[in-house]
Amino acid sequence: MNKVFKKIKNILLAKSADCVKFQKTSYSQCGEDLIVKFIFDNLNIKNPSYIDIGAHHPYYISNTALFYQNGSVGINIEPDPILFEAFEKNREKDKNLNIGISDSEDVLDFYVISSPTLNTFSKEEAINYEKEDNLKIKDIKKIKVNTLQNVINEFANGVFPQFLSVDAEGIDELIIKSIDFENNFPIVICIETISFSTTGNGVKNINLIKLIEDSGYMLYADTHINSIFVRKNNWIR
Repeated sequence: MNKVFKKIKNILLAKSADCVKFQKTSYSQCGEDLIVKFIFDNLNIKNPSYIDIGAHHPYYISNTALFYQNGSVGINIEPDPILFEAFEKNREKDKNLNIGISDSEDVLDFYVISSPTLNTFSKEEAINYEKEDNLKIKDIKKIKVNTLQNVINEFANGVFPQFLSVDAEGIDELIIKSIDFENNFPIVICIETISFSTTGNGVKNINLIKLIEDSGYMLYADTHINSIFVRKNNWIR
């Protein structure tokens, strides 16, 4: 009987080893980082550079943590001073900026929501969140903002990183419209394209999707919450 148990144990251990061998780690909300990695792997780009706007946390629901773990470096932009502290400790090789992105250098109201993933510079979005169950504006902070191009000029030698991740709660279109898609642009974009809803009634931002597609991108994948775009000229070869 002991021999039978030993045989079963060895079989289970072998299967477990196979599982470990083929498992894939994801830090994103819905596996977006694995999709983005697949795109870059197919483009023979092993360690893509990145800029993460509204980065939130170094690892939790992060679209760039997987790339950092694999040797990539980039820029993380997180306006919340409290959330920002974790980047200084855990993403030391990256450029970590405690600012927001806007259409000019300024100091703006930043609405801290009871669910910090929803923090926003948009007063309209903040008010809408309070209409949802159990969400409140906890604080309004004055936070420095800068333009996306200024950040790229100063921290990326003027070259747009290959991967752009955006979760900016209400100012996503402003960010996309600020990009010079003729001369300096990312290869892959992952961006939230649905309005927040605790009841599953979120609405897709069709205008934002069309804006990106019209700028030379194809919609490669959609996880309902986020849409992933790849530059047509890079993908269709």
